Amino acid sequence: MIRGVQHVALDVDDLAAALDFYVERLGLTVATTRPEAFGDNGAWLETAVGQIHLTVADPFVATTSNQHVAFEVDDIEAAIASLRDAGIEVSDWFDLGAGRQSFLRDPAGNLLELNQPV
Repeated sequence: MIRGVQHVALDVDDLAAALDFYVERLGLTVATTRPEAFGDNGAWLETAVGQIHLTVADPFVATTSNQHVAFEVDDIEAAIASLRDAGIEVSDWFDLGAGRQSFLRDPAGNLLELNQPV
C-alpha cells in the first residue's frame, strides 16, 4: 500500500533562517511546485527522494521529544565537518550497527539526524 515518504512537514518560527539553513547549509533546493494559494508562510524543499515542507507556525513551540527527520549522507565525517565549519553544533557520529549517525537541530529547534548507512 505505502510506496514511500513523499514529504515531511516541519514547523519553523523564522522562514528566512530556516531557508538559509536547509538550502545554504544542507544543500536542499526550493521546489517550484508550492501552490500560491498557500501564501508566503512556508516553502517546499526538494531532496533526492522527497520533499521537506516548512511552515511558519504562530505560536511556535519547538519539540523537546526525540521526533526527527533523518537525512542520508554519503560521507558523515565530511558532512559534520562542513556544518561545524559553518558554526552549526553537530554531535560526533556513532555507530549502532545499522550505520553511522549524528544529530543536530535546525534554527527552529527541530531535531535532525545525519545517517550514513553501512
